[in-house]
Amino acid sequence: MNETLPPCPECSSVYTYEMGALLVCPECGHEWSAAAGEAPEEAGPRVIKDAVGNVLADGDTVTVVKDLKIKGSSGVIKVGTKVRGIRLMDGVGDHDIDCKVDGVGPMQLKSSVVKKV
Repeated sequence: MNETLPPCPECSSVYTYEMGALLVCPECGHEWSAAAGEAPEEAGPRVIKDAVGNVLADGDTVTVVKDLKIKGSSGVIKVGTKVRGIRLMDGVGDHDIDCKVDGVGPMQLKSSVVKKV
């Protein structure tokens, strides 16, 4: 344990250690670049674009550009379904839109399957 290493940005643990070019937290398993430090947060907000390159923002209305199977169900979200009042977030995988789809309920979508209206 080197006292000059920064604490883990995820869980604030002070027990971080170096593994090659990465810093690792043994408590939560988070890995990050030693050179970058906190640079991704200081660089500004992440820009999220839709399937055709339009920049998305919280509260936008989007339409679905391809049929989407709903995991764990036999339902499908059809092409052209409007989704109102989206919220941008860092989700699981590359799902970066949190929303409520009429007739389906709350879910997360990928920005690559929607188009801004």
